[in-house]
Amino acid sequence: MRVVADFVTEAPFELTAPAEQSQPFVFNSPHSGHAYPQAFLDASRLDSHRIRLSEDAHVDRLFDHVVDRGAPLVRAHFPRAYLDVNREPYELDPKMFAGRLPSYANIRSIRVAGGLGTIARVVAEAEEIYHGPIAVEEALDRIEAIYKPYHALLRRILAQTHVRFGAAVLIDCHSMPSNVRGQDPRTRADFVLGDRYGTAACRGLVEHAADILTDLGYSVAVNKPYAGGFITEHYGRPAKGLHAIQIEVNRGLYMDERTFARAPSFEALKADLGQFLDGLMAFPVSALAPAPSRLAAE
Repeated sequence: MRVVADFVTEAPFELTAPAEQSQPFVFNSPHSGHAYPQAFLDASRLDSHRIRLSEDAHVDRLFDHVVDRGAPLVRAHFPRAYLDVNREPYELDPKMFAGRLPSYANIRSIRVAGGLGTIARVVAEAEEIYHGPIAVEEALDRIEAIYKPYHALLRRILAQTHVRFGAAVLIDCHSMPSNVRGQDPRTRADFVLGDRYGTAACRGLVEHAADILTDLGYSVAVNKPYAGGFITEHYGRPAKGLHAIQIEVNRGLYMDERTFARAPSFEALKADLGQFLDGLMAFPVSALAPAPSRLAAE
């Protein structure tokens, strides 16, 4: 954890890009941020450990070698508990706020009901974040100042990639707990790939990704239990040559989940992910581009 004054003097996110992009891939790590504003910590009822339970710790570092391979990486510095850009812009729980939400807020989504809206009410394991209600203006300020610029950057990079290569692939990088209460941890996959049940990316690309990971010795699941969130659903338009895949990495592979420290296995996993990336980027761009329309063919 890094404590910061605010996200005015501190950049809330960053783009790391190669000198020249040579791949039609864009990587995104929206939940690995660990810069916590002091005012946010003061408003929370959780200690410095519990507040981090929703964090995808170190995921940005697992994937930062994509830049050396010719692909850009967008990463959040703000934590998911502060703002979740993998939600609609206004998935908000009215019970959390002092004041009235705008009429266009989505207050009835499943994610809001679970306490995990754009401004989360809980962290993992359903622990309440705040001492009491927060001002509506505070929530809307986070959306205006961070959420909207973050997605504007993603849209710009994806559009530039699509124009340059004729197709673009967004890889949305996340992590998952090694076990879930009530489940046998031995049944938890090493990786879960999500493509919104086939609607966000071409089947061949997802199968290709799964095959590479399997050949590296890892267990892989597709869409179960994670099919991809708002980012995967929103940006994946395979008919237009825009593909989005969410990748979840089992935290037990690379970190101590009690202390958030990297495990000795971190570098070995990162090396394997380097092989995965090389294989993934070998997928032919022609198979990603939209098929010519019948009118164009005629």
